[in-house]
Amino acid sequence: MDLKETLVEKNYVFEGRVIKVCNDTYKLPNGENAKREIVEHNGGVCVVALTDKDEVLFVRQFRCPYGEILLEIPAGKLEKGEDPFESGKRELKEETGATAENYIDLGKFYPSPGYCGETISMYYATGLSFGEQNLDDDEFLKVEKIPLEKAVEMILNGEIRDGKTQAAILKVAQIKAKK
Repeated sequence: MDLKETLVEKNYVFEGRVIKVCNDTYKLPNGENAKREIVEHNGGVCVVALTDKDEVLFVRQFRCPYGEILLEIPAGKLEKGEDPFESGKRELKEETGATAENYIDLGKFYPSPGYCGETISMYYATGLSFGEQNLDDDEFLKVEKIPLEKAVEMILNGEIRDGKTQAAILKVAQIKAKK
């Protein structure tokens, strides 16, 4: 059976600074039409920055959708047409003051494929050196270093709930375990 759905009509119902929301019509594999509510997003990037002591650089920041302060790896949204790798380097520097000598591409992460088209590019950075943070005017966060092994434990026991952070850290832990 063919599983592909085909766009029949695109209908933007909201266009904001960060997202666009559509209420689109798709033709289903059985020939019927269905409505699909879709959030369009330019995408994002995240970086697992690991110190020479195997500590992960984290940021704590308040996240409005959850009303909580979350522990995450440095991350940010892409501007339209922006290169994810360059964005990752920029976000790491802005949020933590760190720059890295080495980067490994960890692949792509789809945070909510049922309704959101966001793609997050994930990177692993080593060979860190530190300078000054350069936070956006509306950005307030605290940088923390947590040993990689402890970060994995925190993921497994539910202390770290951010999906991109979980996926990227677990990938880095697997890469390091294979060395």
